[in-house]
Amino acid sequence: MPKPHLAMMAAMAVLLCACQAAEHAQSDDSAQIVDAAFVAENQAWRAQRKEDLLRPDGWTSLVGLHPVELKAHYIGAGPGSGIRLAAGPEKMGMLSKQGKQFFLTPESGSGLLLDDEPIKARIELRDDRDPAPTTLVFDEGKGKLSLVERGGRHYLRVRHEDAPTRIHMSPLEYWPAEPSWRVEASFVPNPPGTTLPIVDMIGVTTAIPSPGAVEFERDGVPYRLEALATLDGGLFIPLADRTSGHGSYSAGRFLEVAAPVDGKVVLDFNRAHNPPSAFTLYATCPLPPAQNRLDLAIEAGEKAYRKTDSSPL
Repeated sequence: MPKPHLAMMAAMAVLLCACQAAEHAQSDDSAQIVDAAFVAENQAWRAQRKEDLLRPDGWTSLVGLHPVELKAHYIGAGPGSGIRLAAGPEKMGMLSKQGKQFFLTPESGSGLLLDDEPIKARIELRDDRDPAPTTLVFDEGKGKLSLVERGGRHYLRVRHEDAPTRIHMSPLEYWPAEPSWRVEASFVPNPPGTTLPIVDMIGVTTAIPSPGAVEFERDGVPYRLEALATLDGGLFIPLADRTSGHGSYSAGRFLEVAAPVDGKVVLDFNRAHNPPSAFTLYATCPLPPAQNRLDLAIEAGEKAYRKTDSSPL
């Protein structure tokens, strides 16, 4: 028969093993709950991302970006228009410039609307730098026309819900969601008034406010990204990395980040996504500054957009 103290030790060993097994089981259950929540959050974000792109006035609906170069332009989808639109009435009206102001005189029967009311006389077009920009609606609500300013030059931006890039948009592709690409970073504020010169897709350089930079580590290596300000107090980061042109979009990707809390931000690279220029030729997206071109392969987030044979770009 075993001695009493040996029997007690054996019983304690069995109990210890049972406790450890229970702890491991609880740990595994917790990990599964965390992973399930992480995956669900990413799936929800991806679904919202697709929904935003496919809105009737989303980025895939762009059908034109026309420079306004003369003091007066006739605009419309017909062959006699100085600015010929891809969709809409053959004769929409005349766009004119007086000083720094722009006006549109509608053509009779054009069907143009402003704030759901038919336009019957000349109106002012306020560009996207104005607190109350003008958006005109045409083609029974399917089309929208607005004025945008880039680097001192003005362009007519045209959207239409029947845009081939919207109707035939290909599926979005992603790297597998990976929790390790959701990293905490330190926010390093810049002096008030700091700006970064940002070049966009049409070659215009704009000084954009930069509240600071974010610094993080990956595999023990430090990295830094300059951030741009957003209207809601958050951060906007255009970036490029070793996957740019080799799995992700060659012109870089965007990352939106919540406002810093106690000097910290969370960078979820699983949500790095393509700029609008990946889906349309008529976007004016900012390009990543030299400081944001990382010597790091970020195999996370949205991959390069691959159009199908029927989805023109």
